[in-house]
Amino acid sequence: KKLRGKVEGQNVLEIGCGRGVGTEIILKYFGASCVHAFDLDAQMIDLAHSRLAQFSNERVKLWVGDATKIEAVDHTYDAVFDFGIIHHIPNWRHAIVEIARVLKPGGLFFFEEVTKQALSRWFYRTFLEHPTEDRFSGDEFITELEQLSLTVSNNFVYRFFGDFVIGVARKSYV
Repeated sequence: KKLRGKVEGQNVLEIGCGRGVGTEIILKYFGASCVHAFDLDAQMIDLAHSRLAQFSNERVKLWVGDATKIEAVDHTYDAVFDFGIIHHIPNWRHAIVEIARVLKPGGLFFFEEVTKQALSRWFYRTFLEHPTEDRFSGDEFITELEQLSLTVSNNFVYRFFGDFVIGVARKSYV
């Protein structure tokens, strides 16, 4: 939020919503008027429906979906949020292509990602499941965004010695 502010009154997408925590944050703290969100796991969508029952159907739409095949027409969303999902996707580059496709020109991509540095640590390897091939550093992730006209510039930070990269990209008007 400090990196780019709110998305008040905007139509927003969250990829990999899990049980709906991020969706709730987007609605309450970022001020989105409507959040569409999906997850690969139908059980997570059920949990998200329960968690987000306080919000009307006009404000929240949930479905089972895949970040490499986002069910939306081009230029649908004012903003897309990624709360640590892309590093779980084996074909993560295609997920970024899809995010760029569904973002409106001038739209914002909020990302919080785990880097290959973190994923190579003993704890991550031992206790958590993640794809093991084609992982990215923070710089590699930002380079991929920039190649898709998702401009980050200096609008990002590293946390925990480079284990996490957090930032906001803006889609070019071109």
